[in-house]
Parts: sequence; C-alpha cells; structure tokens
Amino acid sequence: MKLHSHARGATIGAMNDFAALSRMLENLIRLGVIAAVQMTPPRVKVKTGELTTAWLPWLALRAGADREWDPPTLDEQVILFSPSGQLANGVVITGLPSDHIPANGNRAGLHRRTYADGAVIEYDSVAHHLNATLPDSGTTSLVSRGGINIIGPINHLGDYNQTGNQNVVGRVDVSEDVVAGGVSLVNHLTGGVKQGTDQSGRPLPT
Repeated sequence: MKLHSHARGATIGAMNDFAALSRMLENLIRLGVIAAVQMTPPRVKVKTGELTTAWLPWLALRAGADREWDPPTLDEQVILFSPSGQLANGVVITGLPSDHIPANGNRAGLHRRTYADGAVIEYDSVAHHLNATLPDSGTTSLVSRGGINIIGPINHLGDYNQTGNQNVVGRVDVSEDVVAGGVSLVNHLTGGVKQGTDQSGRPLPT
C-alpha cells in the first residue's frame, strides 16, 4: 500500500520531531572537559563528545554579596546542564574527578585543597591537625589591624623581625645573648669600676 504525499510528509515530520526531541534530551545533561578558559567575562568552552560548545558560564559557590573566584582549568572534567536541551544555554558544573586528573585524597575526615604550584592547605579532622604548606618561594601575608589572638604554645624556626614595642609577662630565657643598644648582656664591660660601695658606671658598648 502506498502512502499519499501528505501521509509521507507527516511521517517524515514525526521522525524529524523525534530526532530533535531525542537530541534535546541527550543535551540536557552531558559530561565533558574544559577546552578553553576565558577570565573576562568568566566563561569556558567544553568539549563533550565530538562537540565543543560556545563560551558558557561556570557555577561558582557564591556570586552575590559574598563572592568566590576559582576558575576551572584545562582538561578538568565537568557536567554540562543545558536547559531545554540547548547547549548554547548551558551552565558548567566543575569539580568532577577523572582518571586524567584524579582526586587528591583517599579517606574520610580529610579536607584538602591542592594548588597548581604544589601548595596544600588541609584540615584532618581525624588527627585534628590544620596544615598549610607553600612552595619554597611562597610567601604569606596576614593583615588584621584589629589584633591577633593566639592561644597555645608556639614553635618558630627561622629569623624574627619586629617593628614596635613588646611586652612580656613571665620569664625570658635566652640560650646565647641579648644585645640592647649595642650592649651585650653576657659580655658587656662597665666603666668607672673601683672597690668600695660606689656603683659602677654604665655598661660599655661591645
């Protein structure tokens, strides 16, 4: 039995509609990797299958009065959500570990951030230990004009420079020497020394 032309047209139209619907459903949620990153405005291109998207926004943890800046990196695996199945309207969800870039931890109780230069900041709730390790050339700045309160013993390895006054409540033990105004506490000499009840002169600079 032959179909009339209008029936054949309806069948082809239905097949085309089904193909389009199937493609839109497939595009709703797709996996991909970051193919390119643009900082201003913040956008990425995602390679998903044989397709590479146009520039799309990525999801930040906060983007209101509190904001967070943490751009994706090349080859990072992502999830692409496309409302209505249109890739041009997609939003990129980052942070999906892959075989190419595996997770940087392997147990519960560890919150770790590893940076591209090798720096690591982590808290281990099992060992109750907070750790921040920077590369050898790394520097740290902490600005807290209202003050800093530290409770607990402090172990410091390295030189220490201070600008300003220092008040100490308690004993100060020094293993080598204390030099104040060029005068050594250990090796200083005094002038005007003589026997009797007179006091010696002031310490002499070393």
